[in-house]
Amino acid sequence: MLSANRAALRMRWGTSVNPISMKPLRWYTTEIERKPLFDKILIANRGEIACRIMRTAKKLGIKTVAVFSDADRNALHVKMADEAYNIGPAPSAESYLKADKIIEIARKSGAQAIHPGYGFLSENAGFAERLAKENITFIGPPASAMTSMGSKSESKFIMQDAKVPVVPGYHGENQDDAFLKAEAAKIGYPVLIKAVKGGGGKGMRIVETPEDFEIMLESSRREAMKSFSDDKVLVEKYLVTPRHVEVQVFADKLGNAVYLFERDCSVQRRHQKILEEAPAPGLSEELRRELGEKAVAAAKAVNYVGAGTVEFIMDNTDQKFYFMEMNTRLQVEHPITEMITNTDLVQWQLEVAAGNRLPQLQSELKKTGWSFEARIYAENPNNNFLPDVGPLLYVNTPEPSNSVRLETGFVQGDEISVHYDPMIAKLVVHGESRTAALRILRKALSEYEVVGLNTNIEFLKTLAAHPAFIAGEVETGFIKKYETDMFKPAPPLDPATVAQASLSLVLRDLVASKQAAVDAEDATSPFTLDSGLRLNQLSEQSLSFKLEEQDVKVGVEFNRDGTYNVRVQTPSKTTVFSKVIAKLAGENSLLAEIENRRYKTSVVLEGDQIHVFAEEGKVTLDIPQPKFLTVGKEEKAGSLRTPMPCKISQVMCKPGDKVTKGQNLIILEAMKMEHVIKSPVDGVISDVFFNVGEMVAENKALIAFEEAEAAKEA
Repeated sequence: MLSANRAALRMRWGTSVNPISMKPLRWYTTEIERKPLFDKILIANRGEIACRIMRTAKKLGIKTVAVFSDADRNALHVKMADEAYNIGPAPSAESYLKADKIIEIARKSGAQAIHPGYGFLSENAGFAERLAKENITFIGPPASAMTSMGSKSESKFIMQDAKVPVVPGYHGENQDDAFLKAEAAKIGYPVLIKAVKGGGGKGMRIVETPEDFEIMLESSRREAMKSFSDDKVLVEKYLVTPRHVEVQVFADKLGNAVYLFERDCSVQRRHQKILEEAPAPGLSEELRRELGEKAVAAAKAVNYVGAGTVEFIMDNTDQKFYFMEMNTRLQVEHPITEMITNTDLVQWQLEVAAGNRLPQLQSELKKTGWSFEARIYAENPNNNFLPDVGPLLYVNTPEPSNSVRLETGFVQGDEISVHYDPMIAKLVVHGESRTAALRILRKALSEYEVVGLNTNIEFLKTLAAHPAFIAGEVETGFIKKYETDMFKPAPPLDPATVAQASLSLVLRDLVASKQAAVDAEDATSPFTLDSGLRLNQLSEQSLSFKLEEQDVKVGVEFNRDGTYNVRVQTPSKTTVFSKVIAKLAGENSLLAEIENRRYKTSVVLEGDQIHVFAEEGKVTLDIPQPKFLTVGKEEKAGSLRTPMPCKISQVMCKPGDKVTKGQNLIILEAMKMEHVIKSPVDGVISDVFFNVGEMVAENKALIAFEEAEAAKEA
């Protein structure tokens, strides 16, 4: 390492005059020789990570080239880039995974290097090798390191040789079903089946009993083949109370390697992270150092270069840790490491790829404060976190600052597509301590507002306020352990929230009426009055709402002094607010003074729903439609429907089949993940409406049961 670093040093010399003796002096000094960065790079990715890379490139004066699919033609990363090229249809296999097309565009645009981001081609050793042959720099590790660490089985053997502890399990080449099941029995249930080339929870299945092994193995292989074109698996012991602790490492081409401390990513759903923090809570400085040193040993074992993350699984009972895998790319959660180390890891990647020394060595790296990252997903936590798709009709985000950072690839009006990961943004915060950072996170989440599809924002708010999370008692089973707390019934409806929804609708109606009169050039029209008084009409408006099964009636009375009396009637009580002052502060904002309290509230109308971002969280009220508009929309008895937009991956039944409750019927694919649809009843299948490979919209009937059986269940 010493000689390699000497090669990066440049000696400078010159002459000057001693100011006292006036004799000539010869001097010399050494400085690190820096190679120039790239003039132009291509970013082979989309969404927030493409935008993140572009921001650093712009800061450094590097031109950027974007690629985009048909579905991303108007995406934010396309608008931010200096150049942009279409690479094909929406499915990633026909666009973002098309190595030939991306290399062709790199040549055409004159890009000297390609940054793969994360996902897609970021851990594809073959792609890195092809770029080397094309004399295009791959901003990532060498292909050999990706090959070694990309194989979960090979990496385990390498780690054992490097004295890095590994989880007990089978990591060999024998992929026979019966053999793998026998190995699982030796290890002892529960076991974890993992795709050898997996990542992001894809191809991962927990098996509780021997009876479930075959179907879980088949499902894991199928998902692994779709995601990584390789269905090999390994089987490991599943730790019941584990923590997911990972270490950010960085290495250059001169032999230097460092760790930039650890992150805790234990809080997960469906084996995917949703809330990460750095550093990890509850670890001693000695344990932190040991984790970092083992991570660097892992990187050096494969001659690693660039950004990488060594993931460990830690037993919460004794704090023993085991190597899990190495992600040979920049992680989604890298911003929290940047926040506590005051670094720009994308800039580090560019420096290392250009052949320069690491910007800082181990002795120069310090951690300051605490950071959290909350992943904002388009998903429905109340429906097993199933992903959602659709337009971002309304988006209001917290104000960025030194302590609040927002990484996103979407803006209001954009569409979350069924073809890609459902992450909307990453909300990153920093504070002087864990308590301070968590307080900043809760406030920022309360200011994040989205309408148009389901998100996990309210769930994240509940999670960040949970006493066990506040105490740092994290583990990968956290959500399941505290499921009752995480999914509490909604609090009683606040009449003041209903009053604000009602006043927003009434004031919108007044504005619309006034504008209609102005457009008709009738300045004397009574519809231009702000008091709400109308000829041949009462000076009160009645409104109806529905919250789940609860009917809510509201009367808004117009007072001549411009105030309002609002009567809110729910099944349990009636509340009257007198002399309410209210006005619209924008298209989706209401200013109101109710019982001497001033409110500034976002109120968003979406079709037959109105969304109020109140103190207790987002409240959505349905606006009942006339009956003639809803005829024929009733749920068909005995049918099983899609929980989200999806593709049919496998159909395991046919008309006439007798099935039992809980039996697997159909496997759906959405957002690169498989979802098993089970039978809700014992019964007989009467119809199967879709075939393998078909795309299906949300809430479409998949299967129908014979009516007699459905009725019997009811």
